Amino acid sequence: MISVTHATGRIRPRDRDAVIQSLRAGVVPRVGQQHIQVGRVDEVTALVGDIDRIVDGGSAFRLVIGEYGAGKSFFLNLVRSIALERKLVTVHADLSPERRLYSTGGHARGLYAELMRNLSTRAKPEGGAMLPVVERFITTSLSAARSRGIDAETVIRERLSDLRELVGGYDFAEVVAAYWRAHDTGHDRLRSDVVRWLRAEFSTRTDSRKALGVRTIIDDRTFYDHLKLFARFVRLAGFSGLLVCLDEMVNLYKMSHTRARNSNYEQVLRILNDCLQGSAAGLGFVFSGTPDMLFDTRRGLYSYPALQSRLAENAFARKGLVDFSGPVLRLANLSPEDMYVLLTKLRHVYASGDPDAYLVPDEALTAFMEHCASRVGDAYFRTPRTTIKEFVNLLAVLDQNPGVNWSDLIDRIDIEQETNPDLAPLPAGDVAPPATQTAASDDDNLIHFRL
Repeated sequence: MISVTHATGRIRPRDRDAVIQSLRAGVVPRVGQQHIQVGRVDEVTALVGDIDRIVDGGSAFRLVIGEYGAGKSFFLNLVRSIALERKLVTVHADLSPERRLYSTGGHARGLYAELMRNLSTRAKPEGGAMLPVVERFITTSLSAARSRGIDAETVIRERLSDLRELVGGYDFAEVVAAYWRAHDTGHDRLRSDVVRWLRAEFSTRTDSRKALGVRTIIDDRTFYDHLKLFARFVRLAGFSGLLVCLDEMVNLYKMSHTRARNSNYEQVLRILNDCLQGSAAGLGFVFSGTPDMLFDTRRGLYSYPALQSRLAENAFARKGLVDFSGPVLRLANLSPEDMYVLLTKLRHVYASGDPDAYLVPDEALTAFMEHCASRVGDAYFRTPRTTIKEFVNLLAVLDQNPGVNWSDLIDRIDIEQETNPDLAPLPAGDVAPPATQTAASDDDNLIHFRL
């Protein structure tokens, strides 16, 4: 018998609705994750250690590996919420065919723009925090200028001088200084142009020079350099650092063009090297992907020799032994006990934290789990996305049909094993050319995906 206790107090309707609606749609809730988090204590502890290192001015790199539907996106959102509580600024995005780490067609700039749109702080956890971050830098600079009795622009340029040593730092500092002029004179158009530049929304250098007097923009070539710049900047603004969360790494794995795929992997290698060597101050990266994306020696990260050597698992961490200090973090599967606790938490959230409003008793949870096990076996708790969705659907029906008994509905639940619709198995006869860091064929002509 498992005993489960819940924290006292009601759950806010906003959090309750966000969690329930997201789970019914099969997506990860943006808020309220703490109400349904179960298991994976060691993994969370490891990422908290990374956050502490970023706060201390260091850097961190993690590649979170888990099966499709195992909870990677939820885990990343949980890590983001912890980082926000520690006064980090976070940015997040899903990689896609239009958003990549490396490109010559605007895809890397598109990824940077998406990251900046999703920029979050503890005060604005849902994104759109670029303006508050810049305003905070200006405010702290004004405070320092008053205390020293000198001109505010002098202090701003002194504080930005450390950025000028980095790639693109001079123009970045000039753009931020332009924001102060707009702030001081009430020039709203200039202020808007500064924010647009910082969000990588200028597509040509001509427009940038015309609006701000700087000859560069954030483009594909400078994508990563400006992330390092922005990490330094947020620390100058009074935050603890920058955490970058990138989901759906499988979209790099699915790229059929070998040279383009390897160029993206080379960017991953560059980020990994900087983080491991400590040259990216106050900056952390958390990527997520499937085991195939990592271990496939034909198309995965292991197809790139330098990445394979750096991401190789600890040979001693086997037969029950674990190592959470390496760059690769494999998400442990949930256990049946974890799944039971999760169902109790979902029931609790659906009732807005009121035990008297529970729609099903404890025996209904057991019956639901037994039914799922009979349909898909252990997959119901190891890749629980579909299981969670169907349980919330069950609660919704019971909520809206008070005369229905839960026992009459259990057998009607049609649950299937979770499969990855984005990644069909590669043909058995497909042999990709060996990947190297200096040369690769232009196309994998024998690779086909079934969508």
